[in-house]
Parts: sequence; C-alpha cells; structure tokens
Amino acid sequence: MNGKAEAIAHGAATIINAIATGKGAAIGVDLWTKAKVRLTDKLGIIESTIVSDPKENPVLIENTVKKVLKYFKVERKFGAKVETLSNIPIARGMKSSSAAGNAIALATVAALDKKLDDITIVKLGVDGAIAAKVTITGAFDDACASYFGGITITDNLKRRIVKRFKIAENLAVLFHVPAEKAYTASSDVRRMKGVAWLVKIAYKEALKGNHWAALTLNGLIYSSALGYNPSMAIDALMAGALAAGLSGTGPAVTAIVPSEKKDLVKDVWQRYEGEIIEAQINHEKAKVVS
Repeated sequence: MNGKAEAIAHGAATIINAIATGKGAAIGVDLWTKAKVRLTDKLGIIESTIVSDPKENPVLIENTVKKVLKYFKVERKFGAKVETLSNIPIARGMKSSSAAGNAIALATVAALDKKLDDITIVKLGVDGAIAAKVTITGAFDDACASYFGGITITDNLKRRIVKRFKIAENLAVLFHVPAEKAYTASSDVRRMKGVAWLVKIAYKEALKGNHWAALTLNGLIYSSALGYNPSMAIDALMAGALAAGLSGTGPAVTAIVPSEKKDLVKDVWQRYEGEIIEAQINHEKAKVVS
C-alpha cells in the first residue's frame, strides 16, 4: 500500500437549490479543489490544513476522512495528514464543500489502495459534509455535478440521480463573488421552505431541459426568500446572459453567458462591489492525480 494520494474535483453552480424541496440540480464548472492525503500511524487523528484559506475550520476534512476510514473498518488502524488547495471561494454558494468532499474522499480511498464505485465515493463526501454540519441537505446535487461534471438533476433525500445532461454550447460561467461569507448551515430554512411550491415549478423546467429558465427562476425565488437584491441577475440578463441567479444560498451570483457576451456582463457587474470569477462548464470527472 502506497499510503498517500492526491485527487482533484471540480466546482459547480446551482440550477435548483434543494433546500426547499429536497430535490435539486447543479452544473459542473472548471474551478477545482485538490486534496492530498497521507496515512499515518496516529490512530484516529486527522491533521488537516486548508492551504488556500487557512483560517477556515477544517472540520469537513476531518469528518470526510473519518467516514472513509470507518467505511473500510480501518479507523483504529490509521490516522491521516491532509492538505486541500482550491480556487473556489469558501462560503459563497460556489460548492466549495462539495468539491472538497469529493476530492478528500477520492484521495483517501486511493491512499488506502482501495476501489469504490463513483456514487459511493460521492455519498461518503456527502456524509462527511453532513457530519461537519456545513450543509443542510447533504448537497447531493452539488456533489454529483462536482464529481461527474455536466448538469445533474437529483433527489437529494433519496440520494438518486434523476437525470443528466451534457452542454454542447460554448458558454462561459461567470460568478460575482462578494467579500462577505454566508455559511449554508446558518441560512433561514423556514423561509426557504416557504417558497417550496415555486421551486417545484423551476425543478420541473429543469427536468424538461429548460435549464437556463430553471436557474433564473430558482435564483429569483431564493433571492427573495433570503433577502438578496436580484438586480445583479437582472442586469446580467439585460446584458445578454442566458441565465442568472443566486448560487446556493449566496451571496455569489452566477450567470451563464455566450462567450461573445461575457465582457458585456462583466461590465455591468463592475458597478457592484466584489470579485468577478470566470469559469467554463466542466464535463470532466473527479480523479486521482497521483
């Protein structure tokens, strides 16, 4: 057994936030998180560092590694030293936890020199996120879009992929990322569940393949429920975006934009304080890289 491994998983953006109904959809983007895992003889002790944001609590790393070790019944045999590195801002609604969970679970399985099917690895990452209390539903939709790429529509309560789509068009994915953080687990669930009947309409549109209408509707609904100003999304649509709306529970806003229109959307977003991050739609699966 080698005892160490590195894995990469990509980011995602919300199409349907699953908190209101338990059903969601997300699209993979080519932002990324890498995780390096080295097994140690410090039984049950997980030493963890988030290299790209060292002030963040590494509780997700610790819980995900523990879930994998427990799955293989070796939690009393090994500890681990783990580092993550990412270009996904944490706690902005950009699926940093899902990407990290996937990369950590995949690297830990590889470090143990074990094999698992993809869905089981995704579920171990989801279990780690729930144990770490960084998610409300487990974000199975986000985790699947991060792990598999493309568009994934899911039933999060049953942890089942309902439908998948590939996107052939050459589209940019823009994120407007405010400086402040907003942790999903601290969001007002009661208000989000209060708009569940509206979210169901957006979910049905996603199932029909009307992904951009679904993303925009979802963003407007959740912005209203959570008290975010939807003007940024409307401005992006006016500038030529195919879809725009709140990603996750915010505060980041996502826009899906034809490549020739992305500069126009960036221009209107310059009026707002925050960083603009450009990505592409990702169809590459998470993988072990060493």
